[in-house]
Amino acid sequence: MQCSYFDAGVCRSCTLMGTEYSAQLADKQHDCKTLLAAHSRLEWLSPITSSEAGFRNKAKMAVGGTVDSPTLGILDAQKSGVDLRGCGVLQPGLRDALPRIACFISQARIAPYDVAARRGELKYVLLTEAPSGELMLRFVLRSREALSRIRKHLPGLQRALPRARMISVNLQPEHKAVLEGDTEIPLTPATTLAMRTNTIDLRLGAKSFFQTNTAIAEHLYTQAADWCAHKNPRSVWDLYCGVGGFALHVAAGARHVTGIEVSAEAIESATATATAAGIGNVRFIADNALRFAHESRAADIPDLAIVNPPRRGIGTDLAHWLDDSAVQTVIYSSCNAVSLARDLEAMPALAPVQARLFDMFPQTRHYETMVLLERR
Repeated sequence: MQCSYFDAGVCRSCTLMGTEYSAQLADKQHDCKTLLAAHSRLEWLSPITSSEAGFRNKAKMAVGGTVDSPTLGILDAQKSGVDLRGCGVLQPGLRDALPRIACFISQARIAPYDVAARRGELKYVLLTEAPSGELMLRFVLRSREALSRIRKHLPGLQRALPRARMISVNLQPEHKAVLEGDTEIPLTPATTLAMRTNTIDLRLGAKSFFQTNTAIAEHLYTQAADWCAHKNPRSVWDLYCGVGGFALHVAAGARHVTGIEVSAEAIESATATATAAGIGNVRFIADNALRFAHESRAADIPDLAIVNPPRRGIGTDLAHWLDDSAVQTVIYSSCNAVSLARDLEAMPALAPVQARLFDMFPQTRHYETMVLLERR
């Protein structure tokens, strides 16, 4: 893939830009296999590849420039705005929406936040596109100062961007490198976006996590469902379940599935998805994964556990709990092979038997890995 922003040196976020895709994939596979080399009997399935361009379903655009000429992209070393509306890794629908959003910023007179001077209002534009083409649009503001103007001009934005199903304002008043704040102000009746994955419409709330590459997310869920079907467990836990992607994809037949996630918003979304889809053998609970595991009765321990933690991994405590438990099978989905390798070492009673790399993030060194573990 060729990128004019990268070639001009104005954006180097995609560190592998210009490298042949086959070479990117080979390097990632080598890196992952090296990190997991201690598990010599691990069978590696063929990696799942991605489109090289137009794969990102999310645009997290820092806002710079002026109210009459806002930039949507990143901030440079001097904290000045660099416009990246034509970024080639974004889905085309996102790129199409960004100029219209920039026009709205000027019309509503929402002053971009000047990091160096600590003045202005608009910090980020966060945009997510569903496979249907519908959009979730969020404006991250420092205060409510521009809120009345946003509401006044909102009908014009909705006419210019009819695909925007959900629009909201997030308040992040602090001067620090935090993407969003605690307060979310809905501006539309809809408060969720339906993200269709395979045959399930996952409902995303404003702060819900979803993988940045929808096609690869579908492959992740399919792989977990295939492994689960092969093992045919009577009960499953999906720890760090988010909006319920893994749990809902493995909830086949009479199998009892429980999803655990610390975010109450995500649990609400997952429950709504299950209800709408008529999936009655799954329940979702807002709780800390480690606490839930420790407080569960022996009779409730599942046959199979799915873990999909953040980059830090599941950690030693949960790894040791799984290792000592009656869980017979673990499916570990990881976005960081370093923490994955560390967690696998902490579970010696569970043998990694199959693994697969999923190229979630082309043009970067990041990737997803999924490992199937069975009790020795």
